[in-house]
Amino acid sequence: MFKALMLRKADDGSTQASIETLDTAQLPEGDVEIQVAYSTLNYKDGLAITGRAPVVRQWPMVPGIDLVGTVVESRDAQYPKGTEVIVNGHGMGELHWGGLAQRARVPAGWITRKPDSMSAWDAASIGTAGYTAMLSVLALERHGVRAGDGPIVVTGANGGVGSFAVALLARRGYEVHASTGRLEERERLLGLGATEVFDRQTLAEAGKPLQKEKWAGAVDCVGSHTLANICAQTRYGGVVTACGLAQGMDFPATVAPFILRGVTLAGVDSVYAPQALREEAWRCLAEETDGSLREQIACTASLNESIDLAQRLMKGEIKGRVVIDLAK
Repeated sequence: MFKALMLRKADDGSTQASIETLDTAQLPEGDVEIQVAYSTLNYKDGLAITGRAPVVRQWPMVPGIDLVGTVVESRDAQYPKGTEVIVNGHGMGELHWGGLAQRARVPAGWITRKPDSMSAWDAASIGTAGYTAMLSVLALERHGVRAGDGPIVVTGANGGVGSFAVALLARRGYEVHASTGRLEERERLLGLGATEVFDRQTLAEAGKPLQKEKWAGAVDCVGSHTLANICAQTRYGGVVTACGLAQGMDFPATVAPFILRGVTLAGVDSVYAPQALREEAWRCLAEETDGSLREQIACTASLNESIDLAQRLMKGEIKGRVVIDLAK
């Protein structure tokens, strides 16, 4: 028997979230069964738990797009019993039961070995947020953006992805400008490596198709008008990576930045990224993050606290990462 956060669809279509005790026989099919040590609360998890967006596509559902744990049963020789593993994305919490439970069962192809230099908590504190941030940094560099080319703007900088993006870029020598709706967190962002912190409202409204050139690149976690304005303000030949939709899924822009300034808009997908790219990102994260950074960005809570924390996450009251300790 194990505890899980379970989402069920009520007769009126609303989402009901509760902590339940389940039997391992109820777990979905998969090659590998994992004793989950830690999961996390990401923005997508908050949407699912609160029912604010149709994230869940099969009911009932255990949310949690991240998990870190130890293999307890396996039909795959790559991951024998006792192997410490990470699982991110692949439809967990949407189509397949996710990590906000003490046990999980997943296909072997979804698994990444946890780097030896990281503890389970370290890996969870990074999770999909840090992994996505690293994918964004790698995308900027793959498209030719280098430290010294000019400032890189990070939107949604107080969130999980944004916080890690600020720190990772700064540690690679980039000049980082952080956009946030919580200017009271300015000192925290400066401590992570930002050189400038500004109010997100300067980007949040409809703007001109082309604006004054400011950025050599961007990590956008927000979408909508913010992404459109970032593109309009990116320098000739600059690169904008898009990985989130906190403001909205729409993109009210024109082609002007792309055909008149040669701006590149690079999508960053953390859900179905190929295994080689996942391994590269986690290898870089193991090398470029340390305990002091992770503790600056992440806090720990229990499974019983997760429903309330999801509500607070949707209200914008949570900074950085929330790690859920499944032993609590």
